[in-house]
Amino acid sequence: MGDRLKVVVIGGGSSYTPELIEGFILNYATFPVAEIVLVDIPEGRNKLAIVGQLAKRMIEKSGLPIKLDLTLDRRSVLADADFVTTQMRVGRLEARGWDESIPLKYNMIGQETTGAGGMMKALRTIPVLLEICKDMEELCPEAWLLNFTNPAGMVTEAIHKHSRIKSIGLCNSPIAAYKWLSSLYQVPIEQIQCEFAGLNHLHWISSITVNGESKLDELLNNQDGYSAKNVPQYAWNGSLLRSLRAIPSYYLKYFYLQREILAEQQAAAAKGETRAETVQRLEDELFEIYKDPNLSEKPKQLEQRGGAYYSEAAVKLMNSLYNDSGDIQTLNVPNQGVLDFLPDDACIEVNCVVTKEGPIPQPVAIVPAAAKGLIHAVKVYEQLAIEAAVSGNRDTALLALAHHPLVDSTNDAQRMLDEMLEQNKVYLPQFFAEQAEYE
Repeated sequence: MGDRLKVVVIGGGSSYTPELIEGFILNYATFPVAEIVLVDIPEGRNKLAIVGQLAKRMIEKSGLPIKLDLTLDRRSVLADADFVTTQMRVGRLEARGWDESIPLKYNMIGQETTGAGGMMKALRTIPVLLEICKDMEELCPEAWLLNFTNPAGMVTEAIHKHSRIKSIGLCNSPIAAYKWLSSLYQVPIEQIQCEFAGLNHLHWISSITVNGESKLDELLNNQDGYSAKNVPQYAWNGSLLRSLRAIPSYYLKYFYLQREILAEQQAAAAKGETRAETVQRLEDELFEIYKDPNLSEKPKQLEQRGGAYYSEAAVKLMNSLYNDSGDIQTLNVPNQGVLDFLPDDACIEVNCVVTKEGPIPQPVAIVPAAAKGLIHAVKVYEQLAIEAAVSGNRDTALLALAHHPLVDSTNDAQRMLDEMLEQNKVYLPQFFAEQAEYE
């Protein structure tokens, strides 16, 4: 890795890309990126052009010597890449709408990373990411792949199991927690320390200190907690927080408040107000803003997206890998014995020391006893779902659903799975290859 870096962004037409470009500009002194390539698929040509023009205006305004290219052919640009980031949505927002709406018909949570919807996103996404990894093995085998395509933990685990590429998964939830605490206590993030334990979108924060002083007890009485715009804003049950002695990820509301959220989702769907539809409106508005030829900076409206700060986390990680910084970041990495109740190859979300050789997961002092069973159950589901995504085996996919805590009937799960597979048929050839042989 030299002193003039090349970054390839898979999914470069994403609405998050301006935040990524801003991060490269702000960190240029310590992360001297010389070339950025935004890659997308033919269906994303128009979005790529709009975002690409805004990115060019941002770079021109900065005055930095950064070359920016746009392409629909990833193989043509992967050679010599130092970092590859993935921010993809296979099936686009239309498929997210299916993930959110079909489970509701079977009285189950519909969500893009959790439960049945999350599994469908994994089934669509994992094979595509593994194809990207094959290209990288051939064209840039030493590059780092930073994945923040959801479900990030499952995708990253699949890459570690089925590819030789160096890959790290990351999520905006931990950085969102730090920003919440920074705002709450009016201190810089550098003065805050948190211990995370669990899986992607299934973690607990069991220790929080500000300037060395523990704030956990007072935060356990803050029932609002940190949250996100893409998760229902129910308050936490105070007794639950005090008993856990940890702050749960806001995604755990799908588990701890399942009935309330299911009812809200069904009511919203009946009015045509699914999160996918909301995000589509936000995206349409953002891209109209991006078209403004006078715009040359990331617009504030981007923070209305549920994934705000993903790109900030990605640039921070690249910077730390490049500079061998040794700082602590919360990442998705193989377990390696950190959580002794999970397999070593299970991907977990914990604090890591970031070095040029990669992240080193740190020992976890406290894992809430009541959380261990849920972590283990969801990891069993995740590993089965990864196996199903690679093999295309319907029985394995059903077994994965049967072991998910948000799925309460195997019979309904079978019918739901059949419907979701059929709806996603164009994106799931691995599940229909055997069937095609007999047609």
